[in-house]
Amino acid sequence: MSLLPLTFLLPLVGTLILALSRGTLNARASAVVGVASVGLAALVTAWLAWNFQVGEVFDMTLWTWLSVGDFQPTIGLRLDGLSLTMLSIITGIGFLIHLFAAWYMRGEHGLRRFYAYMNLFVFSMTLLVLGDNVLLLFLGWEGVGLCSYLLIGYYYQTSANGWAAFKAFIVTRLGDVFLAIGLFLLFNALGTLNIAEILTRAPEVWSEGGLEVQLAALLLLGGALGKSAQLPLHTWLADAMAGPTPVSALIHAATMVTAGVYLVARLYGIFELAPVVLYLIGVIGALTLLMAGFAALAQTDIKRILAYSTMSQIGYMFLALGVGAYDAAIFHLMTHAFFKALLFLSAGSVIISCHHEQDMRRLGGLWRRLPLAYAGFVIGGAALSALPLITAGFYSKDEILWETWAAGNGGLMLAGLVGAVLTSLYTLRLIIGTFHGEMKSDNARHAKAGRGLAHGLPLLVLAILSTFLGAWIQPPLAGVLPASPGAEAEGIVRSVVEILAATASLGGLGLAAWLFLSRRRWLAERVAGGWEARLWRFWYHAWGFDIVYDRLLVRPYLGLVHVLRNDIIDRLMLVAGWTAWLSHRGLSHTQSGKLRLYAVSMAMGITVILIVLVLGG
Repeated sequence: MSLLPLTFLLPLVGTLILALSRGTLNARASAVVGVASVGLAALVTAWLAWNFQVGEVFDMTLWTWLSVGDFQPTIGLRLDGLSLTMLSIITGIGFLIHLFAAWYMRGEHGLRRFYAYMNLFVFSMTLLVLGDNVLLLFLGWEGVGLCSYLLIGYYYQTSANGWAAFKAFIVTRLGDVFLAIGLFLLFNALGTLNIAEILTRAPEVWSEGGLEVQLAALLLLGGALGKSAQLPLHTWLADAMAGPTPVSALIHAATMVTAGVYLVARLYGIFELAPVVLYLIGVIGALTLLMAGFAALAQTDIKRILAYSTMSQIGYMFLALGVGAYDAAIFHLMTHAFFKALLFLSAGSVIISCHHEQDMRRLGGLWRRLPLAYAGFVIGGAALSALPLITAGFYSKDEILWETWAAGNGGLMLAGLVGAVLTSLYTLRLIIGTFHGEMKSDNARHAKAGRGLAHGLPLLVLAILSTFLGAWIQPPLAGVLPASPGAEAEGIVRSVVEILAATASLGGLGLAAWLFLSRRRWLAERVAGGWEARLWRFWYHAWGFDIVYDRLLVRPYLGLVHVLRNDIIDRLMLVAGWTAWLSHRGLSHTQSGKLRLYAVSMAMGITVILIVLVLGG
């Protein structure tokens, strides 16, 4: 376990090498440094996992930041089943995505900058999950926010990309403000920043349902909603697809957007004392998964469909957290990382092969030309749709639905079932629109399949993990998180829930096949005019949240700025500055370098002083 610091030091060293090379590294060397540093971190993580015993907790204090009385925050690491699971996803999936990026980004300008940002992200995310105190967690939390901004705006030459990065930064910062206030409240009430001590002291200081603990939980939830793109702080995620596709796979599917899920699971003791807030988490998850599912149905950009899909799947994780099924939430977090990274990388393969075309309306008929990408979409889409028995997504989503029912929340389980139908609908629509039918553009007709180890290996590994084989990997969470409501329950009721989950998945696929194959022309006519077209546009614009926020928040703020731009108080405050400037201009003329003038000035000054003293005396 002494190798634990290497998991974040290796990506940090990679970042420093890339950032300080001052142009001495060419594109190939930059890729080698970026990929190798994360690959070595993944090997260290694999060694730690091999030697890890379920239920084991390993603490390591590296140094103390500062010491002021009893306030002694440390740079300390904590490895348990939860942090090991997250660490494995970050470094393992991160390495595969970095390797794929070596193929995807070849020929791009600024590769050194790209890999420096990617490595910095891995470092920050690793620090977030390994920190044994909330201060270190918050440092990593802000680090991934910064890297997200830098990577979303990687193609900064296009102003829309810059605005997308700016939007992500502002919206997530709003959640971060709530989180920071919540952490201040925890420290003020509990007197510690250490996470283990917080979980121990919270039940001693607060009673269940108390006002202060409810407020603390609500503030922490605000931070989680911003980072994990859940209602109402979800609007940034779809626009974040402006970044390179490997960025979307790493940050906005497998790791950063799951930080909110990790936060709630890690500080479960606070939320257990705030049952109203805990139930609110489940409700928000249910609403988000439904909203995002309908929005994904109407998109035409393949990456935006996957973005709303990510939003929806994280909604399932919040649904599980809200009913106390922490194990199920983390299990789905892991399987989702497998199949969503596969889908994003397969989408990246299509985009590069089709000369950066990613609109389904200009693709089609690609399944013969791009067999590996097609297989990735089919396997990843099957796992996303939770195809029964043969995919990893089925086992984790089924676990969530069962735990929701076992907790006595039939309404939330119904939302989960409807979400499963929607997932099957937009997933099959995505596959059909991209790979079947006629080729609709020259970019599609001239598509060339990707080749090479860096392209094929990540897709093959993720495809295997997205099958039922990935579900065999059980996160070692025993003793870390509370037991789930249905952990011990078995029997006919669970079998019924499993059948319902399978029926929702297969029923959605059947409905999608009927709509998008047999009734394709009829559906196109329906959405071309009338109320169906208005509803389709409503879903396309993601239920109008951006429009509402623009009119309620952005425009009034810009109006206030315009008014204050000519504020009379502001102008009066500038008088002091103008006076100093004028005094400077006047006095500067007296510094002529002429001794006679200086002597006369001194004499006049002495005379004035004497006159004042005489008259005043």
